[in-house]
Amino acid sequence: MQGTGTAEYQAFANASANAVKNEAAVKKGFWSKMKRAAGKIPFAKEAVSMYYCAIDAKTPVYAKGIAFAALAYFISPIDVIPDAIVVLGFTDDASVVAAALAAIGRHVTEDHKGKAEVFFSGEAAAPAAELQETGR
Repeated sequence: MQGTGTAEYQAFANASANAVKNEAAVKKGFWSKMKRAAGKIPFAKEAVSMYYCAIDAKTPVYAKGIAFAALAYFISPIDVIPDAIVVLGFTDDASVVAAALAAIGRHVTEDHKGKAEVFFSGEAAAPAAELQETGR
C-alpha cells in the first residue's frame, strides 16, 4: 500500500466497517428472527451452528466475517425474495447460508453443531446477551 489515501486502503477500511456493522446487526437481531422463522426454514440448525461459529473466539477472522455477513443477510428485512412470500421467501436466505457454509464449513465444529442441537431441543436458551432481546 502506498498511503492511507489509496484505493486498496479505502476498500479495506470499507470492508472492516461492514464487518463491524454485520456483527453488531447479527448480535442484535439474530435470535428474534430465528425465534420467528425456525419452524419455517429447513436450514435453521445450520444458521444457529454458524452463529455459534461466528461468536467463537477460536474461529478465524475471515470465517467470522463470512458467517456474520451471511447471518446479517438472513436477518435483514430487505431481501431479494421477501420472506413473506410463502414457500419461496427463504430460498435466497438458504442460498446465502449454504454458500457461507461451503466457504467456512470446516470452521463450524461439532461443538457449534452441538450447541445448536441443544438450543433446538429446548434445553438451552439463546446466549445470555440475547435473552433480553428475545424474551426467552
